[in-house]
Amino acid sequence: MGKKEKDPNLNTAYDDVFRTMTVDCSQLLLPVLNEIFGKHYTGEEKIVFGQNEHFLNRQAGNEQKRITDSMFNVIGKEVDKYLYECESKFDRTVTIRIFEYLTQEALDSGEIKGRKLIVTIPNAAILVLRGPKKMPDQMEIEIKAPRGSLTLDVRLMKIRDYSIEDIFEKKLYFLIPFYIFTHEKDLKRIDKDEDALAELLREYQWIIEQLEQAREKGELTAFAWLTIRDMSKKVVDKIAMKYRNVKEGVKEVMGGRVLEYEAKTIYNEGRTEGWNEGRTEGWNEGRTEGWNEGRTEEKKTMVRNLSGLGLSPDFIAKAAGVSEAIIREWIETTANSPAANEVFSVKREE
Repeated sequence: MGKKEKDPNLNTAYDDVFRTMTVDCSQLLLPVLNEIFGKHYTGEEKIVFGQNEHFLNRQAGNEQKRITDSMFNVIGKEVDKYLYECESKFDRTVTIRIFEYLTQEALDSGEIKGRKLIVTIPNAAILVLRGPKKMPDQMEIEIKAPRGSLTLDVRLMKIRDYSIEDIFEKKLYFLIPFYIFTHEKDLKRIDKDEDALAELLREYQWIIEQLEQAREKGELTAFAWLTIRDMSKKVVDKIAMKYRNVKEGVKEVMGGRVLEYEAKTIYNEGRTEGWNEGRTEGWNEGRTEGWNEGRTEEKKTMVRNLSGLGLSPDFIAKAAGVSEAIIREWIETTANSPAANEVFSVKREE
């Protein structure tokens, strides 16, 4: 019996996160395109999505439906067309599928002028989450014709090539939910090593702080920031499903409970209340104060939950970015301090 072919329309958790980011935070794609294609988009351009379902013509008149992750136009001084896909595993045969998408999209949007069919091939790129050490920066599709040949480039954006500092320096906020893939090979070791785990959580604490700064400077909307946070937790939940300490620790640092589409709820409420209209000084001060109070409450929840994992007070203090004294105060003011007694029992015996 032959090997069963993988259904190309079968979504993974990573596909779903990628599609959520492209649709709900589409403006974050512009710095990514600048990075991949050497563009100079300013952020003022408009992104318009095309259809993500295409029916590919097969022999004997058959059609097969394929779903792309994202096909869109960037409308600025000119109109640029893109196909941007996500692949959790690198496979050189992906170029076959990319070629199908590109040509079908070209046909779908083509026009006939006189005796000539005019088609536009989109720029193509793939976000690669995993792959071998020797992976090219691009794949090529060569089209041979009687009067010459044409080569199409498919750019590869490899998540492993970007440190977290690179991501923030280049404002590649779109990549943050997938950043945990750079640690994937070490997750088993990190899960059993308290020092390594503390270092990973400090890194994610730094990510949170940088995202908050980007939001305060207006580089990220509250909606985009919360979507990045929630999508990051979804990816961690999947990739670290066998590593409880890593999974629970990172999710706590990223903001406690996973509130699916909390960001979208806030966005819709903000629109109803005049999110972009009531920008008085007092309103902004209140908004900032409320945000800071909310972040403090999230840290309190994180501290309580990390203490339940049996981790040391020193570790929890480092992960939360606060002193042990503050941690003790937070825990002791909750539920008559049973957790505080357990967490700090060693300290009190000393």
